[in-house]
Amino acid sequence: MSQQITLSIDAMGGDNAPTMVVDGMALAMADIRDIRFHLFGDSTQLSELLSKYPLVAAATELHHTDDVVSNDEKPGVALRSGRQSSMRLAINAVGDGLAGGVVSAGNTGALMAMAKFVLKTLPGIDRPAIASYYPTMTGESVMLDLGANIQCDAENLVQFAVMGEVFARHVLHIEQPSIGILNVGTEVLKGNDSVKQAAAILRETHLPIKFHGFVEGDDIGKGTVDVIVTDGFTGNVALKTTEGTAKLFAGALKEELNKSPLRKLGALIAKPAIDAFRERFDPRRYNGAMFLGLNGICVKSHGGTDAFGFSNAIKAAHEMVSDDLNEGIKEDFARFNAEHHSFSSPSGEE
Repeated sequence: MSQQITLSIDAMGGDNAPTMVVDGMALAMADIRDIRFHLFGDSTQLSELLSKYPLVAAATELHHTDDVVSNDEKPGVALRSGRQSSMRLAINAVGDGLAGGVVSAGNTGALMAMAKFVLKTLPGIDRPAIASYYPTMTGESVMLDLGANIQCDAENLVQFAVMGEVFARHVLHIEQPSIGILNVGTEVLKGNDSVKQAAAILRETHLPIKFHGFVEGDDIGKGTVDVIVTDGFTGNVALKTTEGTAKLFAGALKEELNKSPLRKLGALIAKPAIDAFRERFDPRRYNGAMFLGLNGICVKSHGGTDAFGFSNAIKAAHEMVSDDLNEGIKEDFARFNAEHHSFSSPSGEE
């Protein structure tokens, strides 16, 4: 019998909240029955939405709050003035042990600032990283950091590598994930000092890490490695470039298929293949960026997603909690720091 998981939900974060949030909870519960929710937001709106889903309502404890963190609110301002917001109270529920993880589609910067302040970081982690996984030619890969840390030293990159490796094992179920550091070339002498030093440390570690070496931008889609490690500036640019290219390709394909009756007929014949292609690369299937390195599970859903996308963010959080992802990270860092005392760091408490 599976263990029941409780998640905390920010009901008011996201472009289409709170309707999208509650509908997403219902979709998630259709696949996951061993789940309960603490839901934070406007109780009047949420009670009405929950009335459509008796099973979800029965599994949900509703907490009213009038305050909401806006999409354009600066992280520092949100941290100081948003103590009673739906986002902050949802995070507090994890910090207080009421929930195993939190999911929000709200302001990314505010969510990271609040989560780091409330939850702190795991032992051995200096900075949390934003990670997400995506489809490749060989399956799925995870990349981190995607924007939390603009500048990173070798220590940060090594920490990202260990966290990404644990994530790939627990969430993507890859038995021995391969790790690569994103660089301007694959040669050992290429890159700045941080990537070269991080690569040297990963080559020497006695942890059961399968370090591939350096990878380039075209290796992301190829699936050359299971875990791609980079700083937040490069990772965010790579992510947005990939998303933009996918939209360009999809838009161009649709335009070309509608240029003539003959092409429309061809599109009709090829519809099963086109539908399968669309499903495989549907960004909603991979919705949910994970804040790895925090002492609690925190998943950021895309702000513009729909109910299907939000349900997948809930599923990602559920899986991370049920698989004890953070315990795996703590165990690996305990072993790693025993080898490399110079890379041990405080728990992150302020």
